[in-house]
Amino acid sequence: MTMRKFDINEDPHRRYNPLINEWVLVSPHRSKRPWQGQKEAVNTVGLPQYDPECYLCAGNVRMNGEKNPDYKESFVFENDFAALKQEPIDFVGNEEGSFFKAQPERGISRVVCFSPRHDLTLPEMDVDGIVNIIHTWQKEYTDLGAIDYINHVQIFENKGSVMGCSNPHPHGQIWAQSSLPTQVQKTQDSLKAYFDKNGTNLLQDYLKEELKVKDRIVVENDHFAAIVPFWAIWPFETMIVSKRHITKITDFTEDEVAAFAVILKKLTTKYDNLFETSFPYSSGIHQAPTDGEAHPEWQFHMHFYPPLLRSASVKKFMVGYEMMGESQRDITPEKSAEMLRNLSEVHYKQK
Repeated sequence: MTMRKFDINEDPHRRYNPLINEWVLVSPHRSKRPWQGQKEAVNTVGLPQYDPECYLCAGNVRMNGEKNPDYKESFVFENDFAALKQEPIDFVGNEEGSFFKAQPERGISRVVCFSPRHDLTLPEMDVDGIVNIIHTWQKEYTDLGAIDYINHVQIFENKGSVMGCSNPHPHGQIWAQSSLPTQVQKTQDSLKAYFDKNGTNLLQDYLKEELKVKDRIVVENDHFAAIVPFWAIWPFETMIVSKRHITKITDFTEDEVAAFAVILKKLTTKYDNLFETSFPYSSGIHQAPTDGEAHPEWQFHMHFYPPLLRSASVKKFMVGYEMMGESQRDITPEKSAEMLRNLSEVHYKQK
């Protein structure tokens, strides 16, 4: 029997993710199938610059009765409904061999309003405004990381109601805690194992190879590259990686702060331009733990996980096989990178 030669663009295959030591099933032939699945309602109503009913807008009163200051740039406050608590808890431990293991987790949850403008998401802000957000992230990483019981600072944004964002005022969150959360611990283990074996940085080595082939590069500048990872799960998933060996956001030079702001604006603009909608996603920064140890194995990177699949109203679901087996995608990372790369860097609302 004559066997046909494998075609990575047509044949089902698995791709390995060295960051978390997991695999993803890729089924490119399925992208040709007709779609009759669920469509989400698209919100086409423009938002006002200021909403008197919004508890994140400047000067308004929040749920707990506190009044926001008349802030002019970014604004940070303790989450009124925090997922973590700061007070220490007396804990004696679990019984040896118990199936019912639990441990208290101490931490701090904060909200970061990007600006007083109720209607400006990252792609519609100017670069100076995004620079201010990055400076805020740097300060929060420094301040929270300096607390003795904080070993991890997670900076993230949920954009859009489909991603569970309960308020349209552009904002992100920061959760700082005593343990490394599961996904970060997986990354820590993989980065450390690679560094110990090779004496080099996994993500630096990976990025060098991506910059050679160019197939999955979406946008780049002198200091950062935005790529669709070879192992991407979500249809238009991307990752921004620093070109220089930077372990954490506070290592940035001012030139790198500016370059990071530019690439954030360009990437998120391309997202919005893809389906001409305010593109939903969950994004988050992964960087060195704040445990006081040197972490040469770490490389600063930022993940973007958008759910949209074929249009502004059709999203990908993680169900069935994905929940019982492993992650799966249809459109190849190379194709989604090409689609994003070819989009304009001028926001569709400004054309």
